Amino acid sequence: QVRLVESGGGLVQAGGSLRLSCAASGSIADAYVTAWYRQAPGKQRELVAKITYGASTNYADSVKGRFTISNDNAKKTMYLQMNSLKPEDTAVYYCYYRPSVVASAYWGQGTQVTVSS
Repeated sequence: QVRLVESGGGLVQAGGSLRLSCAASGSIADAYVTAWYRQAPGKQRELVAKITYGASTNYADSVKGRFTISNDNAKKTMYLQMNSLKPEDTAVYYCYYRPSVVASAYWGQGTQVTVSS
């Protein structure tokens, strides 16, 4: 069992930046997938960014060039650097960790990001 604890959310003006962190209770070094999702009010949860096998990164079109996902394996922590934030980025952000293709995934509890115009 792995516990994920997020931090770093908050209220920011449009154009500002935030860095989300997700501390894991165990190693994430050999993860199949680490990722960030978000869910805005009245909308489905959507993938924001992911790292596959610690190397390949993918981003939603809406955040490309603005957000950067990274892992610090020594600290067992995932990060999402968010720059040039827009009001439409407002959502609850969740970190996600799936150890392997055959393993179940783990979710963080979510952290609120609110971008004011």
